[in-house]
Amino acid sequence: MRGFAGRHPQLIAWGVLSVLMVAMVLWSAKDVQLLAHQRAAIVLATIGLAGLCVWIIGWE
Repeated sequence: MRGFAGRHPQLIAWGVLSVLMVAMVLWSAKDVQLLAHQRAAIVLATIGLAGLCVWIIGWE
């Protein structure tokens, strides 16, 4: 696992950031009545946003 993290730090950052961002979004939307596909779309958009954030931060 350490070897993979050393070779692919952006993937690890994307995964960690995605989990935390999705948890925050789902927690903040817990009182909102959303359909399952709406929640899934929000989760997928959040994961994509986390990937973009990691990609932009990785620019040199």
